[in-house]
Amino acid sequence: MSDPVFDALGDPVRRRIMELLAEGEASAGTVAALLKEAFGISQPAVSQHLKVLREAGLVTVRAEGTRRIYAVDEAGLAAVRAWLERFAGAFAGPLDALETELARGRRERRLQGTTDEVRRRRGAA
Repeated sequence: MSDPVFDALGDPVRRRIMELLAEGEASAGTVAALLKEAFGISQPAVSQHLKVLREAGLVTVRAEGTRRIYAVDEAGLAAVRAWLERFAGAFAGPLDALETELARGRRERRLQGTTDEVRRRRGAA
């Protein structure tokens, strides 16, 4: 995986842009307006962030009249996914253990609720 991709994703503003574009393509103006509200940054700053994402291969841009429409570049994301897959095994064991512990906790709460209900009924009788 090339460093520019992760350098690009290392910035919270650019990660937010990716989140916005994951919901669907958007014009540069729309992205700028949303980011101005969230981060207080200017339209030129947003344009720079979009440029970094485009150069890293994470977004595409197309002209629609005078507007620039940005979208997630699926090929760029596929490269990120492929790189991250190398680490999937490292997370599988701990996540499986967490799932087991969560299930155990739900079971214990359910059993405790049943025990509490039996006690309430006995007390009412």
